[in-house]
Amino acid sequence: MKLLDFLIKEEIPYQNLSLYKEAFTHASYANESHHNQKDYERLEFMGDAVLQLYVSEFIFKLFPDVPEGSLTTLRSKLVREESLARFSRELGLGELLYLGVGEEKSGGRERESVLANIFESFIGAVYLDCGKDEVIKILEQTIYQHVNDLDYDDITDYKTTLQELIQADQRRTVTYELLETSGPSNAPEFTIAVIMDDMRLGIGKGTSKKRAEQQAAKDALNKLATNNE
Repeated sequence: MKLLDFLIKEEIPYQNLSLYKEAFTHASYANESHHNQKDYERLEFMGDAVLQLYVSEFIFKLFPDVPEGSLTTLRSKLVREESLARFSRELGLGELLYLGVGEEKSGGRERESVLANIFESFIGAVYLDCGKDEVIKILEQTIYQHVNDLDYDDITDYKTTLQELIQADQRRTVTYELLETSGPSNAPEFTIAVIMDDMRLGIGKGTSKKRAEQQAAKDALNKLATNNE
């Protein structure tokens, strides 16, 4: 798809078409060009800052009771390379890339890092050319649609909460012990206990050790809350 066709299809009221060409120009293409074409790196820098601001604003309003640490974790999941590459594919941004010959042959058009970069540079171009409202329209099609895809347990740091609770009350530390690994090697499930001194506070299961530890800490917090009622 041609760049101009894409902008028309997405109803982006562009004014500076060259800004969008810059947003989709890989360094390999710029280096091979004889027209002093800029690559997307400066716009990527701008887009990163814009995403940080408007994604933060969105989740801050959407989750009024979620603490700062969990909001930071949620934002990082939404704007990490894997996520941005996904949104890039949803919009078809890879088709718009200007790549050098070598980069094209090596699969640069489908590379996660490149797709994530051009999502940021595209956002940067839209922001500079059209302003906040047009950026929000794109985020509503992409990032904002996927906020609820994330498991709330994945953005809540139960381990830190448990450690702070234990230290505040008894100045002790907790440790995590792997009890069992089950399931096939390509999809294991870990069972982990959280322990203070010789006392088992909780048990959790998960598809990774980190997730199992978080579930164990969550179990311990739930038990401690019940005991205190």
